[in-house]
Amino acid sequence: MQHKIKDSEIQLVQGDITELDIEAIVNAANKDLILGAGVAGAIRRKGGSQIQIECDLIGGTFVGGAVITTGGKLKARYVIHAVGPRMGEGAEDEKLRNATLNSLKLADEKHIKTLAFPAISTGVFGFPVDRCAAIMLAATRDYLQGVSGLRKVLFCLFDQETLSQFESELKIIRNAKR
Repeated sequence: MQHKIKDSEIQLVQGDITELDIEAIVNAANKDLILGAGVAGAIRRKGGSQIQIECDLIGGTFVGGAVITTGGKLKARYVIHAVGPRMGEGAEDEKLRNATLNSLKLADEKHIKTLAFPAISTGVFGFPVDRCAAIMLAATRDYLQGVSGLRKVLFCLFDQETLSQFESELKIIRNAKR
């Protein structure tokens, strides 16, 4: 499923984000940038230790922030590490929106044209998938309506249930435009 916005598009696919042949992927990171479980663990396993070494040199970032490393042995040239919120910590919606927007801004700063997001914070951080989809898709739509060099923002969702939630939210966004 896709949605065109100016010179860019939002696309939804089901799959393994670490297998994408795309310029940059987003890691659902923790504030210490330790590549442990979930998406981060898969990035560490497939991308190699170089990514963790670069994260260690950066040292961490705030919840809602984003930093960038190389992609190591991944097909993606870069990994943007976005720190989403843990449910219950407060201001979760705003923090997730900021993590999304800061990732998009960082991609533009690095002249990245194609970027893929996972469903940030929906794993061990416990964020509800439907809220995640609504926030991330709306933030991406709003960002792409401005000036951006991004041409494709892909949401690569690991399972069918998550993909279905994102499809439902993207339909709402598409219909709201009409």
